[in-house]
Amino acid sequence: MRAALKEARRALGQTSPNPVVGAVLVIDNRIVAKGHHRQAGCLHAEIVCLRDFGNAVPAAATLYVTLEPCSTTGRTSPCTDEIIKAGLKTVVIGTVDVNPRHAGRGVTLLRGAGIKVRVGVLTEECTSLNEAFNKWIVTGRPFVIAKCGMSLDGRLTRRPGESRWITSAAARRHAHTLRAQVDAIVVGAATVRIDNPRLTARSAQQARQPWRVVLTRSGKLPRRAHLFSDRFAERTLVYRGKSLRTVLTDLGKRNVTSVLLEGGGEVLGQALEARLIDKVQLYVGPILTGGPVVAFPGRGADVTQNAVYLDRIAYQRLGQNVYITGYSRFSERHPAA
Repeated sequence: MRAALKEARRALGQTSPNPVVGAVLVIDNRIVAKGHHRQAGCLHAEIVCLRDFGNAVPAAATLYVTLEPCSTTGRTSPCTDEIIKAGLKTVVIGTVDVNPRHAGRGVTLLRGAGIKVRVGVLTEECTSLNEAFNKWIVTGRPFVIAKCGMSLDGRLTRRPGESRWITSAAARRHAHTLRAQVDAIVVGAATVRIDNPRLTARSAQQARQPWRVVLTRSGKLPRRAHLFSDRFAERTLVYRGKSLRTVLTDLGKRNVTSVLLEGGGEVLGQALEARLIDKVQLYVGPILTGGPVVAFPGRGADVTQNAVYLDRIAYQRLGQNVYITGYSRFSERHPAA
C-alpha cells in the first residue's frame, strides 16, 4: 500500500476535480505493475496498473489500491467492472470513497463477484491524500489552506524601500510547491496593488495553472498587473463586494476543490473570523518587525475557548525559518457548524 501511495503522489495537484489514486499489482510478494490516475478524463489507477502488467492476471495476484474502485460510469467506465473482468481474486483497498455515489458500493460489487476484499490499510494516509476532494465532494465547498510568511511577532509589515521578504529563499521555494497542488489562489486587492504577484505554479512539469482569485470592494485594480496581462490572464477571477464564504461557494460550483489563501492580512482575518480555514501553513521568520499589518487581524476571540485550536500540528526547520502546519478544530463547547 505504501508503494500505491507513492504512485498516487506522482499526480498530486493534477487530477482535480477527481481524487488522486495509486495502484500496484503484487504476485508472490513482488510488485509486477504500477499505475496512477494522471488527470480527470484519463484512465483510472487500477486500469493503468492492469494494462501495465499486460498479461492475464493469475489467481495468486493481489491488487492494492489507495481508494475504493469506482462503480459508476463517468468520463470512464466503472473500475469494478474491469477488475472483475480481469479475473482478480484479491483486492486490498486503503480507504472507502466518501463520494455518496460510490461509498461502499464498489466494495459490495467486488465481494458479490466472489473477490476477497480487504478494506482499511494505511487508511489515515490514504484519506489525507485526498483531504481536499473529500471535503468538496461531500459539502460542495473547497478545502481552504491559509498560508503566509510572517515575523515572530505575527506581522506582515515591511518598511518602505526594504526587501518585501520576511522569510528566506528556502522557505519561499518550499511554499511555492503548494501552488502546484491547489486549484485556486485567493488574495485581496491590496496584495495586487502593492506586490503585483503572478500567483503561478512555475514547475516545469506543471500541466495546469491554478485559478487566480482577487477579492475587491471597489473594483479598482491596476489593469497592467500581472494577473490581468500575462499569458494566464484568463485564469484570473475577480469578485467585487462578495464575502469570502460566498466566493468559496461559487468556486466549489466551478469544481474548485482546494483554495490557498495567500493574503493579505485582511483576507486571512476574514477567513479566521468566519471559521473557514481547514488548514494553516505558516512560515515564521527569525525577526521582530512590529507594525500595524497583522497576519490574522480582526475582532479576535473574546475568550480563549472561542479561539480556533489546531490539531495534527507539525513543525519543520527550514534554515533559520520554522514551517508550521496544523488543522483547525473547534472546542467541544463551540463545535463547527
